[in-house]
Order: sequence, then structure tokens, then C-alpha cells
Amino acid sequence: MTALVSDAFVFFGATGDLAFKKIFPALQSLIRRGRMHVPIIGVAIDNLSLDQFKTRARNSLEQHAQFDSATYETMCQQLKYVSGDYREPETYQKIRTALGTAQRPLNYLAITPSLFGTVAEGLAKSGCVHGARVIVEKPFGRDLESARDLNRILHEYFPEESIFRIDHYLGKEPVQNLIYYRFANPLIDAAWNSRNIESVQITMAENFGVAGRGKFYEEAGAIRDVVQNHMLQVIACLAMECPVSQDHEARRDARGKLLEAVRTLKPADIVRGQFQGYRNEPGVNPASQVETFAAVRFMIDNARWDGVPFFVRAGKCLPVTTTEVMVRFKRRPHPMLDDSESLRANYYRFRLSPQVVIALGTKVKKVGELMKGEAIELVATHQAVDEMDPYDRLLGDAAFGDAALFARQDSVESSWRIVEPILGNMTPLHEYEPNTWGPPEATSTIIPDGGWHDPDPQPVSSSSAT
Repeated sequence: MTALVSDAFVFFGATGDLAFKKIFPALQSLIRRGRMHVPIIGVAIDNLSLDQFKTRARNSLEQHAQFDSATYETMCQQLKYVSGDYREPETYQKIRTALGTAQRPLNYLAITPSLFGTVAEGLAKSGCVHGARVIVEKPFGRDLESARDLNRILHEYFPEESIFRIDHYLGKEPVQNLIYYRFANPLIDAAWNSRNIESVQITMAENFGVAGRGKFYEEAGAIRDVVQNHMLQVIACLAMECPVSQDHEARRDARGKLLEAVRTLKPADIVRGQFQGYRNEPGVNPASQVETFAAVRFMIDNARWDGVPFFVRAGKCLPVTTTEVMVRFKRRPHPMLDDSESLRANYYRFRLSPQVVIALGTKVKKVGELMKGEAIELVATHQAVDEMDPYDRLLGDAAFGDAALFARQDSVESSWRIVEPILGNMTPLHEYEPNTWGPPEATSTIIPDGGWHDPDPQPVSSSSAT
């Protein structure tokens, strides 16, 4: 059965930072692409006039998108604004009035999770949840218990199929390309198992600090901010079995089954770090024990990945901003070949940002009489001309009822189960200098065979020796 399309878009927190940086630009893109011809209702506590709200939308588009005057004018015709306290019934009556004849609104809760229950209850009491959908932003709780509590609250008012937990990483085109590349190429898929692969590394590096978000980061830290969600989702995309169909639930089933097989972490599986100077950031506790870096070793208990470690490194104030996957293949010595130099040259390298790079590390014979080899890397790059921003894709998918790129309850709970034993100060915190690859302990304790692969600051190189 084809899902009904949402006939209105209501976003709470409409004057907040997320709306300013992401939601307005996504709405402009959706309108330009012909995918958002419905009332757009912003809701916030700020007492703005509709004209002031429209001006805020314009400022957002000028600063965070490629401003399109014609699309902006169309957006203004669709925009409405409701000012009110989320705890007051009058706010939801005003929303019901603004919806007019709309019966299937898509509600985006771009607000603190502590208010999710309040808003869901207010929508229910005003008759705004029947046939409605709801998008919630991460974090989905702070641990397994709070995630379950949050799901319980949402399920009081919305069925699971109407809840869209947004993780923008799943909406990134390069992440989708990673899945497609693997399953569309039989040569790759045939080698994708423990018989051939030695280890998998994922590095998510940022060359900047907390950028004025110290207060937020004190509540999150690297594990809650990116490891529990983004990095585990990338692992799921890399390691899952092929979905049985293109149905969105089939893809979520495949990711969910993989995450169920990921072994629960132990303190010995992680090294935490904090960059020098973090404690001087505004909003940060001068004695903070929050990590800005984490190196983690994951294991997957299934037949395909038995014995293959998945290493994740994520942090701020590292030498480069990028996300890169390195899949190293097992070395196969051969009596005919002189491999005394023990070249670790066989790998696949996927750079997911800022530019898509697919590279094959291989060995070729050196010129000369001896059967000796050298390592080279064959590089293919791709940059789409009109690539969709993750929020464009995800808001459009939610409006059309396509949940393939959204986290399901079972996957969220599996992710928290995996990281729960390492949350908080369960492990030591090591200081590291900015513009380095984290604390020395990360390269002496949690270390792949052959060492960590440090992404090159230059995203593209020609075929060359490594």
C-alpha cells in the first residue's frame, strides 16, 4: 500500500539554531524540486509577527543556502507562524487553526528531548495526531534506559511507523553510495567477509573544536555525539547483509539485525581523549572529564565477520576534516613472489566527505628481472553537481512516509546497549595536542594490525606509490 503524503509541515523550535541552519534551506530545496506544496507552520515561544518570521527565513537562506528569490516567494505564501508556550493548550489550538483542512501533518520536533512528551500530548489533546507523523532529532536519550523511556512516551501518541528518528548521516549521498557500491559490484561483495578482510577502520575527523557549543558538548561528548549514532550506522551500512528488497523496512531490518550482532563494548575496547584547551571553552566545566576524542574497537558476532575488528576513531581538533573508511585485506604470501618487504597494499579506501573518493590499493610488479612488487593506489573521485543535502532528502522522505533512512526503535536500543558500559567516566581520559591524531594511547592500545590509517588532507591524488 502506498503511504499517504503529509499535507502540512509543522516545525517546533522554528526560531532555533537548527531551523535557521538546516530546516529553512531544506524547505527551499524541497519547494524548488516540487516536493513541498503544503502549509508550513513554524512554532516557537518567541513573539514574532509573520513578516518577522519570513525575514528570518530569508536571512537563513542567504546565509546557509543558495538564495532563490522565486522559491523564497513561494515559501512565503506557504509560511505561517504560531507563537506560544509548549505547555499551554492554547498553543495547540492555534496550531489546529493554522492547519486548516490539513489532516495528516508532519511534525518536526527540533526541540530538546525533554519536551517531546509535552508536545506530543498537546498535539493529541488538540486533535492533531490522527494520521500525523513526527520527526525527532537525536539524541534519542542519553543511555538505554532513557531511550526506552523516550520511545514509550512517543508510542503513547504515535505508532512506530509514524515516528521518524532523524540521523542526518544516513541521508548523506556518500553513505548511500557506499551501500550501492558494495552490493552492485559482485567482485566487491564476494570479498566482503572474514576470509578476505583483516580489519575495517572508520575515521571521522574534524579539524576544529566545539565551535562555541561547549555547553552542549558537556552533555554529549564524542561517544554520545557521533559514535553511538553516526559511526554505528556507518558500521551497519558497511557490514549488513543485502536487504531482501527495496522496501524501506527491508533495509531497516538489515541494519537492525547487524547492530544486534555487534558485541557490547568493554572498557578495554576504548581510549578516550580531550584536546588541550577544551576546558577553557565557554560553557565547559574547568575540571571536565568529557571526551572530545574516542578510539573504539567493535566486534561483530556473526558468520560473515567472525574475528574481524572494526576500529572507529572520532574526534575534534584533529589534523583534517573528513570521514574515511579503510578496509584492509589479508595478506596472501605466494612462493613465486618476493614479498619480503611485507607491503600492506591491498585495501579499499572510501572517503565519504568532503569529496567522494573510492580507491583501490594494490601491488604491481616493479620494472626489472626480479618478481618484486610495489604498492600503488588507483583513485576514482566523484562530486555530484546537484547533490541533495541530507535534510532535503530526509524531510522529503518523511513527508512521503519513506522510513528507509531513519533509525528504528530496535536499532536505537541496540546502539545504546553496545556503548552503555563505556559511557561517562568508566575509562581514563587522556589529553592530546590539537592538530594531532589524538592521545598517544590511541595508537598503542586500540590499534589495528599495520597501524591506523591517517587520512590525507588532500582528498584526491593520482595513482602513485604509497
